[in-house]
Amino acid sequence: MGESKKVIMVGIAGVGKTTLVAKIVELLNSRKKSVSVHSFGTVMFEEAKKMGINDRDELRKLSVSKQRELQTKAAQIIAEFNDNVVIIDTHAFISTKEGFYPGLPYHVLEELEPANFISVSARPEEIYNRRMKDTTRNRDIVSIDSIKKELAVQDAMLSSCAVLTGSPMKSILNTEGNIEEAAEEVINAIGF
Repeated sequence: MGESKKVIMVGIAGVGKTTLVAKIVELLNSRKKSVSVHSFGTVMFEEAKKMGINDRDELRKLSVSKQRELQTKAAQIIAEFNDNVVIIDTHAFISTKEGFYPGLPYHVLEELEPANFISVSARPEEIYNRRMKDTTRNRDIVSIDSIKKELAVQDAMLSSCAVLTGSPMKSILNTEGNIEEAAEEVINAIGF
């Protein structure tokens, strides 16, 4: 099958990461590359269901030790995939009552062995508006200032991951109406 690259894509809620990932998959498929996408939170949730958790938004309310256990299991599952590009759609951190818990702690990075990190962001006002329109999830109400803080924490967390793994990190600004350009920027960054 050739080279397989694990690409970790992070973005806070409302940056348009899911839409961007779909466009990347479309473009890579048109170039005859095999691609799989794995939502880290969904894989964790599937494991959490076995523990009696019935709402995905409950994951971030679990104890840090339970989240760590679920993270490790999810990373082990995802690490087994070997498409040309394995996109891991996740978050750089989880807001917990204890504070910001890393979405990609070292034990997860060791399992995944990522080739690239992609940080997706958008202007805080765009993120705020997207969150307000999203009725599919049970999201916390936040201000533009708190969104700015989340973006700063995301960059700090992902920078640390890049240092720990020696893998490159690319920041992508996903502005309204420019999804194709953002997707091409990601594809170029990962070398396809």
